[in-house]
Amino acid sequence: RKRDYEGFLCSLLLPAESRTSAFALRAFNMYPFQIKDSITQKTIGLMRMQFWREAVEDIYCDNPPHQPVATELWRAVKRHNLTKMWFMKIIDEREKNLDDRAYRNIQELETYAENTQSALLYLTLEMLGVRDIHADHAASHIGKAQGIVTCLRATPYHSTRQKVFLPMDICMLHGVSQEDFIRGKQEKNVRDVIYDIASQAHIHLEHARSFSKKVPVKAYPAFLCTVALDDYLCNIRKVDFNIFHPSLQKKSTLLPLHLYIRSWKKTY
Repeated sequence: RKRDYEGFLCSLLLPAESRTSAFALRAFNMYPFQIKDSITQKTIGLMRMQFWREAVEDIYCDNPPHQPVATELWRAVKRHNLTKMWFMKIIDEREKNLDDRAYRNIQELETYAENTQSALLYLTLEMLGVRDIHADHAASHIGKAQGIVTCLRATPYHSTRQKVFLPMDICMLHGVSQEDFIRGKQEKNVRDVIYDIASQAHIHLEHARSFSKKVPVKAYPAFLCTVALDDYLCNIRKVDFNIFHPSLQKKSTLLPLHLYIRSWKKTY
């Protein structure tokens, strides 16, 4: 609820038998996700990642460490027969990302998103008892869209810490430097960079929806995160792709209602 509010709301709308497991999965995901921002030395980050790598190994050996999230995760793995590979991909990708450097290109950002956000969706599908190639295909694109939007949303925060992670190839294409983002510039070329990156997220969402008729309805609750993605992409369009606009930093008060409507309509 505190660290991943949108994920928490989405989990509330999952079927009762999957809800507790989804909370455990979301809580697990927050640990490797937060490590990068909570350390000053990479060595400490590597040690924490190793703790979670060993914890997952122990969970699959029926010997979870005495840690509340690990215990709940062990129950989820037993209950839903979850695939170990996805947990390891999340940890490995977060570990690679401990290096404080920008993505070289949009493909690098998409790879990161596939191995973190999409992996999380694959596990959520397994919790829902869905093992379907079309659902996996949709999850792949939605996860990539989520990774791109997360990168955009975090840009103002990272800029205040003198860091920029946006894909360098798109910045160079428009003649924009990292310094321009750190200074909070709002010139047209800076907004063009944001437009290009946001457009890529939109393309992934459209692609995921293009074969929604082939995706089992049972899988739809896993994709409720698209509500928040649509919301952000709509809002950034309204402010003409000014990533520093104050309205983009506000929590959407209507998100719970929009999520409920989407869940009731059974669409994603």
